[in-house]
Amino acid sequence: MAADLASPALTGIRRLSALDTVRARIALAIELGLLAPGERLPPNGEIASALGVGDITVRRALVSLCEDGVLVRRRGRTGGTHVALDAPAGRVGEVGAYRESSAEVRDLIDHRLVIEAGLAQLVALRRSDEDVEKLRDLVRRMDAATGWAEFHDLDAEFHLAVAASGAPAAAVQHYSGVLHELYRFYLPYRLSALRASNREHEVLVRAIAARDPDEAARVTRAHVGELHRTMFVGLSDRS
Repeated sequence: MAADLASPALTGIRRLSALDTVRARIALAIELGLLAPGERLPPNGEIASALGVGDITVRRALVSLCEDGVLVRRRGRTGGTHVALDAPAGRVGEVGAYRESSAEVRDLIDHRLVIEAGLAQLVALRRSDEDVEKLRDLVRRMDAATGWAEFHDLDAEFHLAVAASGAPAAAVQHYSGVLHELYRFYLPYRLSALRASNREHEVLVRAIAARDPDEAARVTRAHVGELHRTMFVGLSDRS
């Protein structure tokens, strides 16, 4: 069948394979200092779940990053895959596709902010006691998370649970699509930064529990708006 010449060219991360996206996300996190020299990566299965790819893809990506000198494999009781102590910058060309997507990421953050603030306001008026307890449990589980991969999965579950606590199904579906698109750009983060973001989750749950729609919207706007600074688009601007 002839190619559709009218279709838009693949740009940014859309031109990358699943293998290349894993390479780019880990390499960019290292270049931005989100993963520290010598830091041990989570198990392959956790990385696969957090980045939305298969275990085999993660394994191949990590092997290739070791070949690039960005990661190293260690054996023994403290073995596993670690960030190289002197990981070279600019070695992984796929990182450029993420940097090319900066304008799209900023638009997605703003799109999410508008939708999520409205949903939080509505949910604060409609939530049940069971909804509140589920959100509190997710906050506790994020506090207990031992790595960025585990935290990321719980974070996604938390935000979708907030939206599902009283918002119309069509609005939740639309929000879920925006969140999914934005999560494609998330990188590994230091656990200390993730724990700080979980304090904001805690404040949001208190506002929802108190049936305070204005406070729920305010907290959500601040939480999502902070992504302009903490996602790679903001970190890259400062580097």
